[in-house]
Amino acid sequence: MPNQAQSSNFKVLIFGFWILFGFYQGSVALGATPDELRQSIEEKSKGLQAINDQIRNTQKQLDETQTQKNSLQKELKKIDYTISQLNLSIKSGQITVEKYGLELQSLQYDIDKLKNEIETKRLAITKLLQELYQKSRETLLVTFLKNRSLAQAISENQNIANLNNGLSTELGELKELRLQLDENFHSVSAKKGGIERENLNLRNRKNIVETTKSDRQSILSQTKNQEKLYASLIDSLAKKQADISAEIETIEKELRSKIDPSLLPIPRPGVLAMPVSGILSQNYGYTAFAKYGYKGRFHNGVDFAAPTGTEVRVADSGTVIATGNQDQFCYRGAYGKFIVVQHENNLTTLYAHLSGQAVKKGDIVNRGQLIGYVGSTGYATGPHLHLTVYAGPTFYMGASRVCGPMPFGGDLDPSKYL
Repeated sequence: MPNQAQSSNFKVLIFGFWILFGFYQGSVALGATPDELRQSIEEKSKGLQAINDQIRNTQKQLDETQTQKNSLQKELKKIDYTISQLNLSIKSGQITVEKYGLELQSLQYDIDKLKNEIETKRLAITKLLQELYQKSRETLLVTFLKNRSLAQAISENQNIANLNNGLSTELGELKELRLQLDENFHSVSAKKGGIERENLNLRNRKNIVETTKSDRQSILSQTKNQEKLYASLIDSLAKKQADISAEIETIEKELRSKIDPSLLPIPRPGVLAMPVSGILSQNYGYTAFAKYGYKGRFHNGVDFAAPTGTEVRVADSGTVIATGNQDQFCYRGAYGKFIVVQHENNLTTLYAHLSGQAVKKGDIVNRGQLIGYVGSTGYATGPHLHLTVYAGPTFYMGASRVCGPMPFGGDLDPSKYL
């Protein structure tokens, strides 16, 4: 009689096999061949490299203008370089979206290939399971009795052992194929997310271009394209910047004395994530620039130089408690467009001189989430992100004497937390 326990176990095994290694459906019709796709992807990569070279070259030209004497023509040239750089970033984003699309098509080929390999393995395993099932119905005694010799019986049992070994190998290879398929599905999800992110950046950067063009026109209107009027504007601006920096330092010096370290996280790297991909251009404290650039002679954060339109990401999860544009109250006098985020660890972070904001007051943000774009609004000699880290309990939004709503707080050295 058949071994009922063995028969039942094989039925369970077969059923579990079909559930565990179920075949994915949903292949799509594709246009270009895999080789054509690889070639197109390579061309897009070369195009991106060329544009990035142009962006760096434009940044170099922008940096060179900083050494020139203040003039209306210098200011207009800076704006023109910024617009050119933004347009290059937009072109880069468009090519990146196209590249992601090609990579998705290429991944679909890989997925379809893996599906076919998985199906072939499934059929082979099914056949092995059927053979083992048939042989398992015979007891060891029946196997010996139905063969003419002991050698044949031993050979028959060896065949069963070989089938088991083959089954184990096939199952292992099938599992590996399934893992590869899951990795490809994960890559597809990541590419789709990349397309969404780039499309968002494209929309926002196009808005930044229009705003920058409006700023250029505003300067021309105020100065009537005359150097003399521009020089007068700069003199008035310098006095306003000095007053504002002195006001900030007077208030924040007192607030620094009220910081309670026991309420704050222990200073160590990684408490906060780097908010931008850029170069550290100014440290915290009594820096060389602060000694002549600020009346208070103190820099309450760190600066990261980066091209206008570069993504700014929140340093830690939290809640957006303030956003604003101080250029509406004191053009180029203070932080310009800014965002303030309150974190659960009693730190509060300020992101300033932005060209664009991607969040609003009340938004809940996650560590590393896009919140804005590097710019040179407010008191900025060039495009950069200014990051201030406050002791949360000391922070507040107050009324400046000359620049509308102003963030104030006991500031900390950001480098101790980044």
